[in-house]
Amino acid sequence: MDYKDTLLMPKTEFPMRGNLPKREPDIQEKWAEMDIYSMVQDRTKERSLFILHDGPPYANGDIHMGHALNKILKDFIVRYKSMSGYCAPYVPGWDTHGLPIEQALTNKGVKRKEMTVAEFRKLCEEYAYQQIDNQRSQFKRLGVRGDWDNPYITLKPEYEAQQIKVFGEMAKQGYIYKGKKPVYWSPSSESALAEAEIEYQDKRSPSIYVAFQVKDGKGVLDTNTNMIIWTTTPWTIPANLGISVHPQLNYVVVEVAEQKYLVAEELLETVSKEIGWVEPKTVQTVKGNELEHVIASHPLYDRDSLVMLGEHVTTDAGTGCVHTAPGHGEDDFFVGQKYGLDVLCPVDDRGVMTDEAPGFEGLFYDEANKPITEKLEEAGALLKLQFITHSYPHDWRTKKPVIFRATAQWFASIKDFRTQLLDAVKETKWVPAWGETRLFNMVRDRGDWCISRQRAWGVPIPVFYAENGEAIINDETIEHVSNLFRKEGSNVWFERDAKDLLPEGFTHPGSPNGEFTKETDIMDVWFDSGSSHQAVLVERDDLQRPADLYLEGSDQYRGWFNSSLSTSVAITGKAPYKGVLSHGFALDGEGRKMSKSIGNVVVPEKVMNQLGADILRLWVASVDYQSDVRVSDAILKQVAEVYRKIRNTFRFLLGNLDDFNPTTDKVAFENLREVDQFMLVKLNNLIKNVRNAYENYEFAGIYHAVNNFCTLELSSFYLDFAKDVLYIEAKDHHERRAIQTVLYDSLLALTKLVAPILSHTADEVWNYISSVEEESVQLTDLPEYEELPNAEALEIKWTAFMKLRDDVLKALEEARNEKVIGKSLTAKVTLYVNEGTKELLDSIQENLKQLFIVSGFEVAGAYEDAPEHAIQLSSAAIVVSKADGETCERCWTVTPEIGQADNHPTLCVRCANVVETYYK
Repeated sequence: MDYKDTLLMPKTEFPMRGNLPKREPDIQEKWAEMDIYSMVQDRTKERSLFILHDGPPYANGDIHMGHALNKILKDFIVRYKSMSGYCAPYVPGWDTHGLPIEQALTNKGVKRKEMTVAEFRKLCEEYAYQQIDNQRSQFKRLGVRGDWDNPYITLKPEYEAQQIKVFGEMAKQGYIYKGKKPVYWSPSSESALAEAEIEYQDKRSPSIYVAFQVKDGKGVLDTNTNMIIWTTTPWTIPANLGISVHPQLNYVVVEVAEQKYLVAEELLETVSKEIGWVEPKTVQTVKGNELEHVIASHPLYDRDSLVMLGEHVTTDAGTGCVHTAPGHGEDDFFVGQKYGLDVLCPVDDRGVMTDEAPGFEGLFYDEANKPITEKLEEAGALLKLQFITHSYPHDWRTKKPVIFRATAQWFASIKDFRTQLLDAVKETKWVPAWGETRLFNMVRDRGDWCISRQRAWGVPIPVFYAENGEAIINDETIEHVSNLFRKEGSNVWFERDAKDLLPEGFTHPGSPNGEFTKETDIMDVWFDSGSSHQAVLVERDDLQRPADLYLEGSDQYRGWFNSSLSTSVAITGKAPYKGVLSHGFALDGEGRKMSKSIGNVVVPEKVMNQLGADILRLWVASVDYQSDVRVSDAILKQVAEVYRKIRNTFRFLLGNLDDFNPTTDKVAFENLREVDQFMLVKLNNLIKNVRNAYENYEFAGIYHAVNNFCTLELSSFYLDFAKDVLYIEAKDHHERRAIQTVLYDSLLALTKLVAPILSHTADEVWNYISSVEEESVQLTDLPEYEELPNAEALEIKWTAFMKLRDDVLKALEEARNEKVIGKSLTAKVTLYVNEGTKELLDSIQENLKQLFIVSGFEVAGAYEDAPEHAIQLSSAAIVVSKADGETCERCWTVTPEIGQADNHPTLCVRCANVVETYYK
């Protein structure tokens, strides 16, 4: 007889190698055939709703690691919620309007100037849908479960119709107005920008100190005094209409080389150093408020420059006398309004100086710096020119500098409902907690929201103008335009004349001849996505407002979190979300921003083709995503190794349950050995900790807990010694069925616990568990934590034993290295122990030789009686020697019993009995 054939070795078809790049698409195809999303929704439809509202990525280009991080995190949460008592629909969305798509078409050779706006918009729409299809396939490849056949898309007519209603409701509340004031203007985009569309980069700029001679000192200053301003934008000098001083600051008139100059007293030393003055003599000191209405002469034009009081003046830099051009700065604008100044803006849409800047017309604003500076020098007004590198606002799409420029724009008046916004921020749960402070400060400090853009591809601002120029926005026109957009899409705005867009028979006192015009600007794309709470959460029957959670990158505090809050509070008085969770950016392995030029970009598609989506998902679970996260080939390789250990654990569990029927073979908890009970306590702790981590969105905690349970509790301890029972004992032996009970419970629990993270692997494992009825693990709930009897005592006792076992294993390893023994089954372990360890060992009913995986074991005496050659460890002094006897051919145990069974002379008594009884 070949005794190998009598061993109950693991049997499973579950493959050792994941081969995820090939296997995952097959699993996803099966999900599609099942329509797994609908099955999950149908199973949970009677439960309370949990809504994670998807912030729409922009429909342009392949997805990057930031997209993958974001979508996978969302998928973890949605899958967890649907397995823990909620109905958690997930409706993905796309942001589809705006400059990048216009730019992409231009780059592809589309001649925009040769077609109508409506024709160009049709091409933009077609392009957007192509990008959506591309990104959708990549998101699905990540294993993200959602209503992919019915996403929300900001260009869809039903979305645009609801967006028009949001705009109309805000107008009705009095929050929408048109005004000429300085806004961020991008010459490269030829459009106004919102604060959310600004990023800061270093820029080299000229830094100049300029003298403005006093023309009328109002009895306070002599006319031979020069007020000194400082600016890094010489091109705005032609737009200067005033000088601002702080009412509470002290200003000094100093004499230098027979000339008089006025600066803030606090800044005299700095200004002297910059300009190169030597020992300026102070001849007069005045308070800022005494300088109000003093008139200076513009250094280039025959024009007055009015001295005004402004709280915005600081002593952080400059001279304390602030060059004021109301058409090119927010503070300048407001102080100029207060003093009745015009809003002069001698720069056009393209950033080119107009004829309102005589002598410089036709020059691009940045190119005008040099000739303007030269003219100032000719006039004797330039005191100092140097160049500085400083942080300067740039267009986040074109990456080119922006300017402040006064134009007629549509605004949402944030100040009118700022208090409600701040209250809504306080009422929201923020993770991480600093998110609350960040958005609170942004809302507190932000100006009115410029919502108009001078582009073609977007949702038009639904405003009509009467013959007398009056803007028309009322319930009737908003309702009509909204219905029109729902029926025909917003392109109709560009295809028809104004009168054909108005309700039939519409009249207005401002248009006695019945003539009307329409607004040609479109809405800021942040108004598009910021309306999604109305256009998606309210529009769809399967969702609700407010959402339970918004989850996006930390850049969205200035973006989607912000715009959504503004529109929602404006029309409902409440935030659109109960909670906000933010994540960091994906960086390379050295913590650098990913860049094609550096060559450090990690592409999700490439990772999935090489390693599989579950490796990418496991990486997301492994990182502290609330901060910036690192990813590289080396990091992914480490994650793949952890995956391999988890997969091997599943394979071992499946293999050793091939002959186990939980209905007939399961052993009740009270009939298990203590060590088996202890393992169920540890499993139960895992369930509790993992569920708690899911609830708090702490996925790294799950990653470490599952990895530790598989490698430490199972592989290194329980499964290590369990093989001697699982393989050697008879099929129905009580100890074998007891261990199989633990393995079965562990298999079911682990498969469910990792299902939200390792979505493909969990479903693959599930298909190999013969006893389950559900078609997919996604159609089950997570295991519940149970209060097991005597759990605390079991944990204390067996944790102490595991520590002792670790010491014994160390001693065995040392003996193996010194060639005293070969494998551990050739060893005998003799312990010399203290009283506590002796009591522990005496209380254990299990076979200690089996637990230590040795052939001989004894406690020979007290710790202090140990011989000198004993290995001294914390819990015991240990002597390792060769076990007495011969090796059993079947179980490899070394024992003097070999040969005692007549029919099986090469087996130990245990193996002989098993073979004799079950394998005749």
